[in-house]
Amino acid sequence: MSTKKALAWVAFWIGLALAFNVGIYFFMGKEKALEFLGGYIIEQSLSIDNLFLFIIVFSSFGIKAEYQRRVLNYGIAGAIILRLVFVVLGVTIVNMFHWVLYIFGIILIISGIKMMLKHDENENMKDSKIIKLLGRIIPVTDTLEGEKFFVRKNKILYATPLFAILILIEFTDIIFAIDSIPAIFSITTDPIIVYTSNIFAIMGLRSMYFVLGKMHEKFKYVKYGVALILTFTGIKLSVLYFHIKIPIEWSLGVIFSILAASIIVSILFSKDSRLKKLS
Repeated sequence: MSTKKALAWVAFWIGLALAFNVGIYFFMGKEKALEFLGGYIIEQSLSIDNLFLFIIVFSSFGIKAEYQRRVLNYGIAGAIILRLVFVVLGVTIVNMFHWVLYIFGIILIISGIKMMLKHDENENMKDSKIIKLLGRIIPVTDTLEGEKFFVRKNKILYATPLFAILILIEFTDIIFAIDSIPAIFSITTDPIIVYTSNIFAIMGLRSMYFVLGKMHEKFKYVKYGVALILTFTGIKLSVLYFHIKIPIEWSLGVIFSILAASIIVSILFSKDSRLKKLS
């Protein structure tokens, strides 16, 4: 997918999410509309960081662009199902044990700090324990077999590296769901708002991937913005213990400001590094 086409699709999915948000405003009220918008911004920002990991996975295995699309399609379909499961479980647990929100808050703060301190530029996903575990369950071919996930050789069923990558991507989505679902609980615990904001963020992932695939160097500081957003949402959940509730309007302002600032800093530093190279 060309960058121009990918940007058009990204704009389409964002526009569709905003149109849905307008519908929520008219049918469910201002409060629910703000909750959806806050949830969508959180999930979209976390999805961007997720995509950076996808880029590392594909580059580690040297997967060509024409094979990446199928993995992304299946990965997104799996993410939609997984998020539904996590949302239902999360809302059920929170409704039964409200104190779990404080634990979620601590988890998010720790995750945010770890994300800020982690340096994964040279990370080799071939050494992943998930890949090694798959190799113990079913033999994996050394080379790709086109877009196939499985092949049969000498009457023995083999998984291909493409299937191994799909499993790895699904596993990483589970890890990100552990962060993203509690993060949106800092905005709302309404299952409809939580799930729909997740789905609208996920639906644009494939197009967003092709944009970031060519422009990720320009947005390398966005991950620090995402880390700060995680930390902020963790603090927002934790202070509920002291009966301190940060208004949703303030939360939206903080989250949007952090994300915008990280994008601006990324662009400025990218331009600065290019000027240094030219000089």
